[in-house]
Amino acid sequence: MSPATPAGRKLLTALLAAAVALLPAASPGLVHAEGVSAQGVPDRPAPGPAPDPSLPVHALAAADAPLDNPLKGFARFLQPGVDPNAGYPLSLTWAYFGLSEIMTNAGNCSSYDWSIIDNALDTIAAAGNHAAIRVYMEYPGGGTGTHPGNAIPACFNGQVAMRHNAYWDTTSPDYDSPFLRTGLKNFISAFAARYDGDPRLGYIHLGLIGLWGEWHTWPYDTDTSGDTYPNYMPTDANAAEILHAYNNAFTRTRLELRYPDNAGGAADTLPRIGYHDDSFCYREGGQGVTLPISMGGAPWAQLQKALEHNVENRWITASMGGEVRPEIQSTAFDNWPGGSGPVDNMKACIELEHTTWKINERSLDYSPTNPNVAAAVRLMGYNFTVRNAYFHGTAQGTTKVGVQIVNTGVAPFYYPWTVSLGLKDAAGNVVRTWDTSWDLRQIMPTQIRAFPDWQVGADPTYRDFGHPRYFDASVNLSGLNTGGYRLVMKAKNPLEAINPAAKKLRFANAGQNADGWLDLGGMTVGQSAGPVSYEAEASGNTLAGGAVTSACGGCSGGSKVGYIGNGGTLTFAGVDGGTGGNRTVTLHYASQEQRSATVAVNGQSPRTVGFSPTPDWNTPRTTTVTLPLRSGRNTITIANPSGWAPDVDRITVG
Repeated sequence: MSPATPAGRKLLTALLAAAVALLPAASPGLVHAEGVSAQGVPDRPAPGPAPDPSLPVHALAAADAPLDNPLKGFARFLQPGVDPNAGYPLSLTWAYFGLSEIMTNAGNCSSYDWSIIDNALDTIAAAGNHAAIRVYMEYPGGGTGTHPGNAIPACFNGQVAMRHNAYWDTTSPDYDSPFLRTGLKNFISAFAARYDGDPRLGYIHLGLIGLWGEWHTWPYDTDTSGDTYPNYMPTDANAAEILHAYNNAFTRTRLELRYPDNAGGAADTLPRIGYHDDSFCYREGGQGVTLPISMGGAPWAQLQKALEHNVENRWITASMGGEVRPEIQSTAFDNWPGGSGPVDNMKACIELEHTTWKINERSLDYSPTNPNVAAAVRLMGYNFTVRNAYFHGTAQGTTKVGVQIVNTGVAPFYYPWTVSLGLKDAAGNVVRTWDTSWDLRQIMPTQIRAFPDWQVGADPTYRDFGHPRYFDASVNLSGLNTGGYRLVMKAKNPLEAINPAAKKLRFANAGQNADGWLDLGGMTVGQSAGPVSYEAEASGNTLAGGAVTSACGGCSGGSKVGYIGNGGTLTFAGVDGGTGGNRTVTLHYASQEQRSATVAVNGQSPRTVGFSPTPDWNTPRTTTVTLPLRSGRNTITIANPSGWAPDVDRITVG
């Protein structure tokens, strides 16, 4: 389906033309490197701290994460007059810029007009999205949208030799020119001084070199053995200068390079440089251009190059972006999790490349209810679920709050966004917040897929990797009104400082709110809101020595635990002691005769409690006992070493 606008039709034509440059026929003479030495199975990260045993556990229900979580999933091109949020849900927008649109002074290569980038970033931010961008000098087909095809700055004229690429009818500057290299390095420094860490930016493709800024000039490239075309690419050493200039200048915003072997593999030792697979998951002539040779890929496939340069695990420290190959964008997920025809094994492509995001212009036409696409998007990048929260249900003064987060995506989160805790009142207003030092970047995927080249099992083989990550922080409740609140947590998107409607990072939990705050559970500040009840038959309790659960029509929940005593015991687990101290514990029981039982807290010395008869075995009565509970979780064990105890319905802690 063609885009509706002339600019859109021009864009799609340019995309398809760009794809031609990467066909296998475009790389004659390439051969698989013998004796590939892959990096291999990465070391598993340390598990981090264990949950604080003094804090009661509150299990949180999981749910599907939203499809437009920030900094992951699909990106579409920024086009004048087109809604950046049209089509399938997304949080990224892709934009090109010609270098000549920034270096506009013909007499001064150190003068820059950043307005074209700022205007685009503002437009993208106004849609609530982050930008992924690239600056180019050569764009076949006359450019993209309103941007020029020849974007070589006029200040290079007379200083840098120009060559004609007859295949694409473009002008290619001499990338080995010292004047050009100095101009590009100065530009990179100024580019970073203005935009490194800009909250509007998500990813920067290095660009600048080659057709479309993709670091190739095919067919005028390094392979001159099978054709008559001269090589227009810079030497590896000169290309490495540009690569290192980017790496040194940008320390916060994420950078991506086209191929692992660009500049002779100069990025091999630069862990902050990610990769940008512009032909993602395409098959041409029976060979894949993403998956490695061991999975039917071509010698020039993206992951084959990664294996040969020992950077197949670069995703641990840097992002993996790119573009779903334009020819397959409309059908890429029709046969999920595999592929068909020109679409390679899509799930394998995402899992082995550890894909975080991809340009996908035809996602405009996807149904937002397509389950195949949803499964792929949720797998891409991070997918966080808060498994448990840890806190006292009733607290005052300073108290501790913890969470345990699991990542079921294929990549970590790459930015140090601030995670905050908060309290919402009964009206849903956030009345208090506390920033934490929790670092979402530490939450690695729980499993990773092994390359066949690692020789650790038949494909697909998955290895345990990341762990559920526990964080905690102390919060001060002083000054809050006594009463009930909802404890909440949020990872703040820095883009919200520019546009409060910026896409929120949301967890894959049923309690996730659209405002970005995740509900962790109820908390009473100050005095207790009332006794907390614990059922005898609850699954977390321990029944031993013959104690059993049975039906009880008059009991809470319709059940009780009997045959306690004479070796039978009932242990309540996870009893919240609040801030600790003596607490009144009420025992709800049924016994048609006078009985007694021992009650022990946390395995300490038991005390004996007497129980008066009840009308029958289904009508509970109560008796109370004062017990010394510690702060956090406690166990309470009911037994009788020399006779039968009553049947127990539940206990309540006041």
